[in-house]
Amino acid sequence: MSDTPDPVEPDAAATDIWTSADDPIPAYQQMHAHCPVVRQHNEYVGGAGVILTRYEDVLWALKHTDVFSSKDVVKVGNEVPLIPLSVDPPEHAKYRRLLDPKFSPKKMAELEPEMRKLVNEVIDGFIDCGELDFHEEFATPLPSTFFLALMGMPQSDLPQFLQWRDDTIRPDAKTLEEGQAIRERAGQQITAYFERALDEGHDAPDDRLLGALVTAEVDGRPLTRAEFLGICHLLMLGGLDTVTATLDCMIVYFARHPERRQAIVDDPSLVPHAVEELLRHQTPVMMVPRILTQDVEIGGVACQAGDAATLLLGAADVDSGEFDYADDVRFDRERNRHVAFGGGPHRCLGSHLARLELRVAIEEFHRRIPEYEIVEGTDIHFSPGIRQADRLPLTFPVRTP
Repeated sequence: MSDTPDPVEPDAAATDIWTSADDPIPAYQQMHAHCPVVRQHNEYVGGAGVILTRYEDVLWALKHTDVFSSKDVVKVGNEVPLIPLSVDPPEHAKYRRLLDPKFSPKKMAELEPEMRKLVNEVIDGFIDCGELDFHEEFATPLPSTFFLALMGMPQSDLPQFLQWRDDTIRPDAKTLEEGQAIRERAGQQITAYFERALDEGHDAPDDRLLGALVTAEVDGRPLTRAEFLGICHLLMLGGLDTVTATLDCMIVYFARHPERRQAIVDDPSLVPHAVEELLRHQTPVMMVPRILTQDVEIGGVACQAGDAATLLLGAADVDSGEFDYADDVRFDRERNRHVAFGGGPHRCLGSHLARLELRVAIEEFHRRIPEYEIVEGTDIHFSPGIRQADRLPLTFPVRTP
């Protein structure tokens, strides 16, 4: 009997990645084995599309923005470019110089007491119940509440922001055209919200991000209106969605692997390592878009200027050419250069904030609820692109005082 895997058509393997968010690793492995680089017509990008799956290729593309451009690639109903994501070097650098210090490791460390207090306040709301929908009652309110506080925006606006987030990232639509219309409507409303914030924000506290942006300067001049709106729109999407999705992925993993959960309960010092390893293994942001600015050959595949490109971060993070035991979770992994936060000039602006939120959330949740399981008979489904759970009902023993 042959051990050679059955051949897989590149188009079929590439299609699987758009429908496999519940368990994407088998689809990633199929592409690694049979078609690590694919160029095809893709309805999702509306033309020729290139898909990269290998760690080496993905990292090269992330670093070479002169070939794989991010300029104006993300179309999520935004009326102005999302800054700094939609701006390439060298122009990109001036915005990172403005924003990076506001999200530095030192700045984020100063927020830890506030974050830990918030985590426990959220847990207080369900700790005596013995059950919760983790997605609705923990993973969504925790980073969203913290983000609004960090920005200096009223908590009463949270339901509206969450609706805009969902309309932008996972619109409830039957067709691509309908989905884009929902995104554009949400984008117009987001723009109007931040325009009002800008007009009314000159008295906003400077110790909160919105107030600092109102008076911020680049190249010795104030931010233009379009720059302000583009920055705020991007911060909103990042602040309200990706940590929520990551928490969903991590808790589903721990619920399905109680021996790994017990390891961090017994030794909380493992939590930072567990966070990094699950960012790699579960990679919530499955892919990022780019567009080719010039002809290039990658992995023997001729790609053309103007091709849309999909960089499969999730596939890169389980590439056995980069990671030993790539499809397994190892909390003692010594070399973990995952690309869950991207790489190169456009590496995630909020990665240090995300790490803080994830570490503190996982530490405190397991300190207070060390045992839990997914409600029997529940099928957990994740949205594609950014792997957020549709629901995540858990049960746990209620501790007596």
